Amino acid sequence: MTNKENSKNFSVERFNRSTHRIGRISSAVTLFLLVGAPFLIGLYLQAMPDLSAAAKGFLSVGLIWTVSSVVEFLVYTPMLGAGGGYLAFITGNLINMKIPCAMNARDIAGTKAGTPENEIISTLSIAASSLVTILILALGVLLLQPLQPVLQSEVLAPAFENVVPALFGAMAWQYYRRNLKLALIPLAVMTVLFILLPSLTSQTSMMILPSGALSILLAWAEYRKKNPGRKEKSSS
Repeated sequence: MTNKENSKNFSVERFNRSTHRIGRISSAVTLFLLVGAPFLIGLYLQAMPDLSAAAKGFLSVGLIWTVSSVVEFLVYTPMLGAGGGYLAFITGNLINMKIPCAMNARDIAGTKAGTPENEIISTLSIAASSLVTILILALGVLLLQPLQPVLQSEVLAPAFENVVPALFGAMAWQYYRRNLKLALIPLAVMTVLFILLPSLTSQTSMMILPSGALSILLAWAEYRKKNPGRKEKSSS
């Protein structure tokens, strides 16, 4: 079968339906395993969890993380698409691993958010990232004892502590340089806010919402400034 015939047989709607079906089943299975694991372990060891204590613990942190989860879903899903979104939320570590990987793959492939091409690219990149993560974790477990002197070295400790800031700093510059004014104003506002209220550093996921809203507002103001007569032309 030729490439032309393959492209004709490919259907975005059919691809999305199968993606949602597999994603929902996988999410349900993952949720069942995550919730059921403590009860299964407790049943096996004859030490069932204290449900009242678990409920109190959930109420103390669950409400905050529930809001954070909704915010992350609303922000990241349009960027990743259906397939990438399911994979990313099931495997976890979105901010540190999955989002940077998907954004880098999108830049290399030259795709745009919201297109079928971007959805396929993000799905493939996140799947590759998940497989590499599993491989690295497996090697880490096997080599944990031999590498323990290196991992606990005082000389390398500052490097390990700054891996994530270095990763995001390098990635952020790719986007900041496209419009420095639009990027630096929200960055400066959030930096001052975190300095004045250090407690917000533990709620970075929730702070994506106001910083994103500020960026959108600045982009809209810049667009209106560059196109002052566009609204009048479209209304006429």
